[in-house]
Amino acid sequence: MVAGLGGGYRERMTWLNKARDWRPTLHVLAGMAAGAGVGAVLAGLVVIWLAAIWSLIDGPVGGWELAVLYSAVALAGPALLLWAVRGFGTLQRARFRALLGVEIPAPPRGAAGNWALRPVRAWRAPATWRQLGYHLLALVGGTAGGALVAACWSAPVLAVAYLAGRLGDGRRLGLGLGAAVLAAAMLLVAPRVARVVARADEAAGRALLGPSRGEELAVRVESLARSRAEIVAATDAERRRIERDLHDGTQRRLVSLALHLGMARASLTDAPEPIRQVIEQAHDEATEALAELRQLVRGLHPAVLDDRGLDAALSGIAANAPLPVRLRVDVPTRCAPGVEAVAYFVVSEALTNVAKHAGASHAEVTVERTGDRLRIVVSDDGRGGATLDGGGTAANGGGTGLRGLAQRAAAVDGTLAVDSPPGGPTAITVELPCGS
Repeated sequence: MVAGLGGGYRERMTWLNKARDWRPTLHVLAGMAAGAGVGAVLAGLVVIWLAAIWSLIDGPVGGWELAVLYSAVALAGPALLLWAVRGFGTLQRARFRALLGVEIPAPPRGAAGNWALRPVRAWRAPATWRQLGYHLLALVGGTAGGALVAACWSAPVLAVAYLAGRLGDGRRLGLGLGAAVLAAAMLLVAPRVARVVARADEAAGRALLGPSRGEELAVRVESLARSRAEIVAATDAERRRIERDLHDGTQRRLVSLALHLGMARASLTDAPEPIRQVIEQAHDEATEALAELRQLVRGLHPAVLDDRGLDAALSGIAANAPLPVRLRVDVPTRCAPGVEAVAYFVVSEALTNVAKHAGASHAEVTVERTGDRLRIVVSDDGRGGATLDGGGTAANGGGTGLRGLAQRAAAVDGTLAVDSPPGGPTAITVELPCGS
């Protein structure tokens, strides 16, 4: 028996807790007021704008001052209406956030341009018409839903007032009791009605006040592109830092060590043979380590690229290549540092592939800037047959080497194309956006 009473008590408390959750009710009632107010303001702006246009068409009465006023209203009307539609859309999203805890992101704004054409582009945007559609829907559906919820919550008060007025009239007392029963039922379902109306309003708000699926994907793509550019820039900055630390720290110590070992090797000529062999071996190893470190530093990020530009950096690659390379660079203005770094490593790795796999007698590198695009062509007279998808053999450089070049180019929104028929020649064409 006690358990039964406890269960009933818990059920009553659950109902009371639900009934006391006023957020859906407050949201719906606030939406009713906002819908009516927004509808009145928008309707007023439209009426004033149409009246100004009609006055201009019919001919203004009252002098040139009124003609100027009507013209100003006719011209400013669409901009004011657009400002109101967007502003009230922001207000409605704030209502969802404050009363329901629902975050509806704002639709993306169009790209900035000529200020005089912004209202035209804004009115052509689907997001503007979706927000206007929500305001019209809120004026009708929101007002009706808010009135229904208000009626459910206020039904007991109306029923009590009706009964108080019919206590002396026995013939209508039964009708009053029936109204009281109906009012009690409406009160019981009021929280559920408020939640249903709030959910319907939330669905309409997400569909009309927020971005569409296509706009969400566009924003996502833009965000991913921006994140990728930031990652590329951060990676390039980290490579520069490591190159600088190795150059200023480890490389200097190795230079000092090799210098001292060389001096000892030259001065200790009368030392015992085992000691001289150890010094000579240590000096040779220090020199080799220094050469390897310089090669590593150059592979991380060549300092000459920052100091003297792409032409000088590529000239160093061509001069150190194991086969003759003809280089032509026509870049009047420098590109972004990240793009120059990608161009440098693309040329370096492409020439390495040519030397290892192509069996070529010479290669040619052409770099030119056309507009905002940097075009790089690396060609050779080798055996050909290289492919991006790995269909080629190791002998012609197909597979992961070219895929790595394509990935480097794609990191800055560039493209890579390979023209390598069997028997050669091979041409690798890379195009990079200079401003990335």
